[in-house]
Amino acid sequence: MATLSDVASMAGVSISAVSRVLSGAADARVSDATRQRIHDAARELRYQPNYAARALKLSRTEVVALVVPDLTNAIVSELMHGVEDEGYERGYMVLLARAERELEQYALPRLIGEGRIDGALVQAADAMLPDELREQIDSGLPVVYVNSNHPDDGGFVDLEDELGVAVATRHLIDLGHERLAFVGGLASSVTGRRRVAGFRSEMASSGLTVDDALVTDLGYELEAGRAAVRQLLAQRTRPTGIVVANINAGFGVLLELRSQGIEVPQDVSVVALHDAWTADSTWPPLTTVKMPRYELGRAAMAALYERIHGGTVPRIVVTDPPPRLIVRESTAALER
Repeated sequence: MATLSDVASMAGVSISAVSRVLSGAADARVSDATRQRIHDAARELRYQPNYAARALKLSRTEVVALVVPDLTNAIVSELMHGVEDEGYERGYMVLLARAERELEQYALPRLIGEGRIDGALVQAADAMLPDELREQIDSGLPVVYVNSNHPDDGGFVDLEDELGVAVATRHLIDLGHERLAFVGGLASSVTGRRRVAGFRSEMASSGLTVDDALVTDLGYELEAGRAAVRQLLAQRTRPTGIVVANINAGFGVLLELRSQGIEVPQDVSVVALHDAWTADSTWPPLTTVKMPRYELGRAAMAALYERIHGGTVPRIVVTDPPPRLIVRESTAALER
């Protein structure tokens, strides 16, 4: 196995110069040509840093955890890719962990307690309240919450949930729909509250009345979407359009409507927040509003890096690119 000495010998420089360049040290005062020569030598010799020794020296592992409620969720992949790409550029590895309501049953507390990570990005489950999160992650470890519930003093990076739902609502209104239903997240969820606010605000700005009987707050899961449809269909007058606060619940909405013999979009149009490759695989393909989840991941990782290295507590909302409507076959103009 190649050593720093081997790399230094091949590159014709000192061991200390190799160490500073390969560790990305800010005080590595070498020319661009010398820097390239060191990297070329390390690559040719297949040099691998001793991360265990480096962690002891720096009191850092250069590893962070990304904690999400469900690793099988299709919309998690974009977030994960953004975190990984930003982490790679900053010299950090990313571990994945799953968090349910009882965080202590899973990996994060162990990673914290054993000093295996320098910080964590946490997308908390909707049912986890801020006080619970504070109790679960009370270690002094740098934590940034990702578009989810968080303690009042916790750093966060969020999306424009309210605007995203407003875009979805406006799409149905522009198609002539006035009696709209909203399938929302849990009332305890900060994203759920923002999204229903976006729906109500856009309806009000169009001079339309919201029927509270057509507003549900059962959650973002597929089964929650199905349950919401059953609740909506029990009303005396059915909606002609449904805005769904999450694509996964949107799949449940389409499935339940079909099982009830209701055709989309002939009988009711459906649009959902968030986009994933699975939206093209439903029947009909689901109209969505794509949110910048890749950019959210990059911004969250950058914020966590700054918190680890500088103690900065982020309060960031990702606005670029803005929410983007992707029209598929689940929405159509209202036939009068």
